[in-house]
Amino acid sequence: MAPKISTLRSIILLLLALMLSLVTNIQSKPSKQNAFEFINNVKGCHKGQNVSGLHHLKQYLENFGYLHNDDVVHRNHKHDNNVVANNHANNDVFDDALESAVKSYQRNFHLEVTGTLDSATVKQMTMPRCGIPDVINNNNTKKSTSSDKKVYKNRKLINFVSHYSFFQGNPRWQKSRLTYRFRSSASAAPGMENVRSACASAFQKWARVSHFTFEEVSSSSQADIEIGFHGGNHGDNYPFDGFGGTLAHAFAPSRGWLHFDADESWSVNPGRNQVDLESVAVHEIGHVLGLGHEPNIPNAIMYPTFSYGATKRDLHEDDVRGIRALYGLN
Repeated sequence: MAPKISTLRSIILLLLALMLSLVTNIQSKPSKQNAFEFINNVKGCHKGQNVSGLHHLKQYLENFGYLHNDDVVHRNHKHDNNVVANNHANNDVFDDALESAVKSYQRNFHLEVTGTLDSATVKQMTMPRCGIPDVINNNNTKKSTSSDKKVYKNRKLINFVSHYSFFQGNPRWQKSRLTYRFRSSASAAPGMENVRSACASAFQKWARVSHFTFEEVSSSSQADIEIGFHGGNHGDNYPFDGFGGTLAHAFAPSRGWLHFDADESWSVNPGRNQVDLESVAVHEIGHVLGLGHEPNIPNAIMYPTFSYGATKRDLHEDDVRGIRALYGLN
C-alpha cells in the first residue's frame, strides 16, 4: 500500500509543480504595449531639454503632419540642407522646430498652447487613431469655419459652424457607383461575415447622405475600393505599428485602398480593449471618398482618434455637410 501512496503523492506534487509553472509563465508574460506608449516617457519635456526618446516624438509629429524638415532647413539655411534635416530628425533635442510642432498640435486639438508635453497633450497624443495626417502639405485644407443658413432635406440648418476638410487638391470620384472587394494579407478577429456586414453597414451610412451606391464584388474581380487586414509593413509605404497606435488608414480618391491593422483586437461588439470595426470603417470610408480629418468636433466621424470599447457609427452633421460640399450636392 505504501508504494501506491508514494506514487500518488509524487503525481500530485508533479501536477502542482506544472500548474505553478503555468501560472508563473502567464503572470510574467508581458501584456501588449501601446505603440504610442513612448510618448509617456517624455511627458513634461519642454524646449531646451535633451531627453532620450524625443526623436520618436519628432517622427510621430512628422507622420501626422505637424513637423516638416523643410521648416528646420529654412531656419538653418547656412548649413547643408540634408545634414540639418537629418540631425534634427534623429537627435533628442527639444528645439524650436519641435516646440512649434507641439504648439500646432495643441491648437489643432483645442488644447492649451504651452509648447510643452503637458498631461493633456500627452493624453491626446497616446490615443489610438487613424494613420492619415491631420495636416497635409502644411495645410489642413479647411473649407468652412463660418456660420450659414441653408435648407437640407427639409431641415433648416441655422448658425451651424462647418469645420469639414478635404485632401490637398480636393480629389474626388468621377462616378457615383463604386464597387469594393476584400483582400487581406493577414487575418483579423471577427469572422469574415461579420467583417462584411460591418463594412456594408458603414458604406450605407455614406450612401444615405450622398449620391453614391456601393456594391461588394468577389476578391478576384476588379474593384474601385479594396479593403484588407494587414500587419506591419504591407507594401503601401505606410506600415502599421502593432497594437495601439494607428488603427487603420485609407487613401484619397481614386486610389481606393482601405487598410485595417491586423494586430488590433477588432470586434463588431467591442469589449474594453477591443476596437469597433464599423466605427473605424465609417471613418476610413470618409477618407476614401475624399474627406480629411476634423479635430474640432470630437463627435464627428472624421475626428482623428478613437477609444477602445466605444462605438461611434453615426455621421455628424459636419460629416454630412462635408461630403455634400465636396461633391456639389448642397
